[in-house]
Amino acid sequence: MPNELTGVLILAAVFLLAGVRGLNMGLLALVATFLLGVVALDRTPDEVLAGFPASMFLVLVAVTFLFGIARVNGTVDWLVRVAVRAVGARVGAVPWVLFGLAALLCATGAASPAAVAIVAPISVAFAVRHRIDPLYAGLMAVNGAAAGSFAPSGILGGIVHSALEKNHLPVSGGLLFAGTFAFNLAVAAVSWLVLGRRRLEPHDLDEDTDPTEGDPASRPGAEHVMTLTAMAALVLGTTVLSLDTGFLALTLAALLALLFPRTSQQATKEIAWPVVLLVCGIVTYVALLQELGIVDSLGKMIAAIGTPLLAALVICYVGGVVSAFASTTGILGALMPLSEPFLKSGAIGTTGMVMALAAAATVVDASPFSTNGALVVANAPERLRPGVYQGLLWWGAGVCALAPAAAWAAFVVA
Repeated sequence: MPNELTGVLILAAVFLLAGVRGLNMGLLALVATFLLGVVALDRTPDEVLAGFPASMFLVLVAVTFLFGIARVNGTVDWLVRVAVRAVGARVGAVPWVLFGLAALLCATGAASPAAVAIVAPISVAFAVRHRIDPLYAGLMAVNGAAAGSFAPSGILGGIVHSALEKNHLPVSGGLLFAGTFAFNLAVAAVSWLVLGRRRLEPHDLDEDTDPTEGDPASRPGAEHVMTLTAMAALVLGTTVLSLDTGFLALTLAALLALLFPRTSQQATKEIAWPVVLLVCGIVTYVALLQELGIVDSLGKMIAAIGTPLLAALVICYVGGVVSAFASTTGILGALMPLSEPFLKSGAIGTTGMVMALAAAATVVDASPFSTNGALVVANAPERLRPGVYQGLLWWGAGVCALAPAAAWAAFVVA
């Protein structure tokens, strides 16, 4: 218990120092990992670095490099112009279309980060070009991915059903998908009410030509065609062939770099290294805290609660808050067993409890410390990136505070 309390206090100090001194929070978190794990607990560097999110690092670097190439060579601008021509005056509908696209990708088997990696860059670029808040556009992509993740054919849906079947706890796949989809749709509507009608100031826009200039229907050049082919390959490879998002994106970016070296040299500047350091540092430290048994201790505390409804609420909050910093898949796998005693007692409906936990654990994926939120920050234009990060930080804090209670009230109490 002393080590766990110390670990939480150090995390609070990291947040405080980063805010007061303006330092990269990931840098401080890595230092905290060293001080707590190596110095205080006498563990080896290899042991404390076991929680370093290598796959998240690869996804962030590879995807921002690939779409950096697409931005530098004008492919993103071309796609935006085509989208403008397609929607006409209905520009405000595009974020909702992208919400649906992200949901469809996840419902058909794509991992949530893979769907966001595909949709967020286009969504953010479109938003900036049309003076829409890129934070809103990014949230629509993240919420869409969460909305589709619990389809019976989705990855998270399959994980939940598999875990429940092992414990002989059947849950309605249709209700789970419908409930989590509706919850994330409601969150998307809130994001539209709060952010959707905000417009960027003229000085925030790109200084290059207006995206509405020129012929939107003009044919792309050879480099555009190759880049579009790479982007299509990323979609098909991650959804149909279930290939790793990071490695596939890096391979495609490397091929484009070999074909068009001048563009790739400029695109390396698009890799959001501060974001990579921020996210990977925080996740590494939180992984150390998990390894120290904080989640298990919380589970024991929850098991000691005598009121099922209150215990269900606590589980939802644990799932929501921890998932904002850690793997949603891992958190669901850890917390589903904690729900088992309450579910088997019959005091709480199985489907309702699972829907509440699933919704609470995924709606916080917009946190800038999760892969999805980090992808949104990384794909924002550099001059807008600090504002998008701050916005996601506040949004993440808000959903951590409100979403678990809302999910609990909607699915468990109701």
